[in-house]
Amino acid sequence: MERAVDGDTIIVLDDGQRRRVRLTGIDTPEVFDKSGSGQRLESPMPFGPEASAFTKEFIAGGEVELRFGRRRVDQYDRLLAFVFVGEQMLNEELVRAGLARANIYAGEESPLTRRIEKAEEEARAARRGIWSVEIP
Repeated sequence: MERAVDGDTIIVLDDGQRRRVRLTGIDTPEVFDKSGSGQRLESPMPFGPEASAFTKEFIAGGEVELRFGRRRVDQYDRLLAFVFVGEQMLNEELVRAGLARANIYAGEESPLTRRIEKAEEEARAARRGIWSVEIP
């Protein structure tokens, strides 16, 4: 079982337990209050709802596979993963669609993060999504 929480967080069933998975290497616009209250923002950031919808549709497209980089868990005990359905990587496709920014930490570089960086260059050049407007 998988479900999207927002654009860059999903929930998967892992050995019978529900686990939050944070898509590594990217950051999508927020739809929830970052205070931890779990409240939806009255005015979500531009492209936040679109990123959430993209993620929901993507993971509904087949069996989800998680691939891990150097860090497997963040400070909030979420798994950090590259999320695949078939050969397509959700992290990369969100960035390519202009619905996320690359957010790669030092020491986390890999062939998968390079794909994300290349997708961001492509989205910026094409002025897709977040690259098409000025966001405060």
